[in-house]
Amino acid sequence: MEIREETYRCVCEIAELAKLKAGDLFVIGCSTSAVQGELIGTHSSVELGAELWAGADRAVKEWGLLLAVQCCEHLNRALVTEWSTMERYGFEQVNAIPQPKAGGSFATQAYANLQDPVLVADIRAQALAGMDIGGVLIGMHVKPVVVPLKLRQNTIGEARIIAARHRPRFVGGSRAVYDESLE
Repeated sequence: MEIREETYRCVCEIAELAKLKAGDLFVIGCSTSAVQGELIGTHSSVELGAELWAGADRAVKEWGLLLAVQCCEHLNRALVTEWSTMERYGFEQVNAIPQPKAGGSFATQAYANLQDPVLVADIRAQALAGMDIGGVLIGMHVKPVVVPLKLRQNTIGEARIIAARHRPRFVGGSRAVYDESLE
């Protein structure tokens, strides 16, 4: 139950810091092995994946976010999302169903619990923020410019949390004036 609450709090804090709105795309990558203090890919846990999923899903629903969940390298870091999200963004569907040892336990839970799940090849760096649980490298999915976020809580279980958000590019030079609310 503690893992569920830690996950929920982290997603909410990221959404708040990133100033996300309903309908924004959020990406999560997760290693249940790392949450247990083990090497990525060595101790996948369906039960732990379910706890992490329950916390993340609750937060995503409360914020009204669209979600993409990164699979492990055995599925080439494909992502689980809703069919409607795939269609909205024009993502490419791929044919696989995540499993605990081929996709990861967290992605397996996403596929089992989303309303109309689909696996997509990538999300073309369209997420406006994301959370990396255990060093699984989600930065490629966040829209540039990717800015790291400092969280009050920087671990879930034994796994380090790396959070990031998008900010618009600064353009111009010494005479440019920037909108500080976008930084």
